[in-house]
Amino acid sequence: MKVKPTTPYFYVLPGLFLVVMIVYIPVLSNLIYSFFRLSSYSAAMSFVGLKNYVALFTDPVLLIIIKNNVLYLMISLITQVGFGTLLAILLESSVSGKASGIYRNILFTPALMSLTAVGLLWQFIYTPKIGLLNSLLRLLGLDSLQHVWLGESGLAMLSIIGMSQWQFTGYITVLMVVAIQKIPDEYFEASRIAGANALQRVIYITIPSVKEQLLVCSIITMIGAFKVFTEVYVTTSGGPGNSTHVLGTYLYQQAFLYDDLGMAAAVGMILLLVTLAISLIQLKMARTGEV
Repeated sequence: MKVKPTTPYFYVLPGLFLVVMIVYIPVLSNLIYSFFRLSSYSAAMSFVGLKNYVALFTDPVLLIIIKNNVLYLMISLITQVGFGTLLAILLESSVSGKASGIYRNILFTPALMSLTAVGLLWQFIYTPKIGLLNSLLRLLGLDSLQHVWLGESGLAMLSIIGMSQWQFTGYITVLMVVAIQKIPDEYFEASRIAGANALQRVIYITIPSVKEQLLVCSIITMIGAFKVFTEVYVTTSGGPGNSTHVLGTYLYQQAFLYDDLGMAAAVGMILLLVTLAISLIQLKMARTGEV
């Protein structure tokens, strides 16, 4: 039976329609709205050109936001990707023994929990008087280390970042475990015969063999660092002051607290451009084989 040249396109159309409706049209609409001043309580729209972007880039809170997102990114790369990879190597070595599967399940469990539930859990842990963290410090006689973890400007963002590392390091670890398991055993056998020690096998066999997965995990972590919202909103909502604001919470504040949907759309476009830039870098590096 001869297939018409146009037949394959009919199979593509449903998926293409969904992508256009769910992705491209909302992005285009958001771009258009970012040039207007509009409110959810009024159908009127007034064109303001680049004023929303000018207001965004001249807002002193933006510097705090950039600092927080970049800090979140750097710590996440070190902890989730760096430490997560180290944990994966240990789990796939003889160190973990037969309990490797149990350890993987324990590490991965936090990633299955709701972000809201995790935020509420850690909000209780950070509670100054009855929270688990301060109670533990008090029990150990380290009263001087007790703090109002989510109420101090200098510690609130670090406390939120620490919460996120607890939740997602295990996720990256499991991804790296899968990549390490795909390395042929012959590579390690040959290295042992050649007299390579465990550290040399990690440096010269394990890391080069999983570099593509390392790249993917790094990109996931970097994009997640700029998309972070729930963790901050549930615990501090950007406070105290503006010390824990990130792009996500600032967008929410502009849209739903200040009813400035045009400004919120501008923030959304900046967030889109940042994540798009990270994705393009990933594609370029993947094509060239660089890490």
